[in-house]
Amino acid sequence: MTESAAPILAPYAAPTLLTEGPLAGWMTWESLDPYETHNGPYYQRREADGTMSCLWRPRPHHCNGAGRLHGGALMSFADFCLFAIAWPHIEGQSPCVTLAFDAQFVAAGRHDADVRGAGQVIRASKSVIFVQGQLTQDHGPILAFSGTLKRLRAS
Repeated sequence: MTESAAPILAPYAAPTLLTEGPLAGWMTWESLDPYETHNGPYYQRREADGTMSCLWRPRPHHCNGAGRLHGGALMSFADFCLFAIAWPHIEGQSPCVTLAFDAQFVAAGRHDADVRGAGQVIRASKSVIFVQGQLTQDHGPILAFSGTLKRLRAS
């Protein structure tokens, strides 16, 4: 059986702004992205200087057998951060996909402390966006990452 599906190229939906509780002021796609909901949820917010910050509150089930944050869990959050950091360049436009991703593990992460993500867009063209960033916890950097996002176009 063959299925034919139209490309999903609708503009990104706006994230949900949290207005109450300890995460008031943060935004999330928790109800829009099942993978990120399952692994996160993940949060982002625009800072006063226009940069984007990301937040993840890991739990014990995000750990590996050594009791430290699993590398795959960190890379999933870093991939979210690529898009959050690039959000000012992709908001309201057609979706993007991760074209390339690179990560360097700097230190072990813990499940009992928030993980923060921040970075910068190195270059944004009509077709690709280059991003680099870092994940940190209260003890310092735990992961450096970079990636390239590809803008999708209707075929």
